Amino acid sequence: MIITRTPFRVSLFGGGTDYPAWYLEHGGAVIGTTIDKYCYLSVRHLPPFFDHKHRIVYSKIETVNAVNEIVHPAVRAVMTECPVDGGIEVHHFSDLPARSGLGSSSAFTVGLINALRGLNGKISSAQQLGLEAIRIEQSVIGEKVGSQDQIWAAYGGTNFIEFNQNGMINVSRLIMRPGNHALLNDHILLFFTGFTRIAETIAVKKIENVRSKQSQLTTLQQMAFEARTILQSKSPEFTNVGLLLNDAWKLKRELADGVSNSMIDDIYNAGIKAGALGGKLLGAGGGGFMMFFAPPHTHADIRQALSKLIYVNCNIGSEGSKIVSYEPNT
Repeated sequence: MIITRTPFRVSLFGGGTDYPAWYLEHGGAVIGTTIDKYCYLSVRHLPPFFDHKHRIVYSKIETVNAVNEIVHPAVRAVMTECPVDGGIEVHHFSDLPARSGLGSSSAFTVGLINALRGLNGKISSAQQLGLEAIRIEQSVIGEKVGSQDQIWAAYGGTNFIEFNQNGMINVSRLIMRPGNHALLNDHILLFFTGFTRIAETIAVKKIENVRSKQSQLTTLQQMAFEARTILQSKSPEFTNVGLLLNDAWKLKRELADGVSNSMIDDIYNAGIKAGALGGKLLGAGGGGFMMFFAPPHTHADIRQALSKLIYVNCNIGSEGSKIVSYEPNT
């Protein structure tokens, strides 16, 4: 049996510029971090005593005799692209709910690729995992998704990621002076809005709007560079990061209908009123997790103002997808 652990992520700046429809023409850039909340996948060879060949356990349980019978699109695609001899049993469990804006779908894909390659005795680099997950999600499954979530899941860490017009992706660790990474961590709060959404539905609208939203996307891309400069400075002005996030959220709301709604706006406004400098709804929009950026002394007031929501305590900069248990003969 092999068990993989793959992190979820918090995207701070540049979201939307990681869609191929944008960056293959204009380039793109994002800045963000992984968190210590994870997707876990266990994979093992299924003994030949059952009336099915493969068993897949997630929010549903599938028992099938052929890979092409699997309903779960990512499992079907990954098992097709990374074939393993004999029957397979896959179990998924997670620290946080799916479809919540934290890159959970890509964490699943990356973790499963890592597990199946491990079951075949192959060691995978972060670059291999990230690029293969992008290929499978975008080209094999045909999902309308960006290219940042797969990279976060594979590499982990607090990074600046550039998407080049030639398709190349460059990942750079955010180099911060001692103590500043901890200060960044201490400014971030996560709240679950209580409802999830299908990210692809909103992503399709964003992709359709790429040409008509060039001004917003160009500005969002520039904000990622600006935030990198601030955070890597000797004495980062975290107030400016928060205010920049507030401006970025306003722009993100313009990218497509459905990014926000009255309930989300009420949550955001309550957080700002309680002392947050800025924030954003994570992921494509429409639901999931709201992230606020606020000085530590305001956190108690913000949590009180949003006491009806689930607060998630987390730390940033967790490592990328890894095999945490390897017992090849079980």
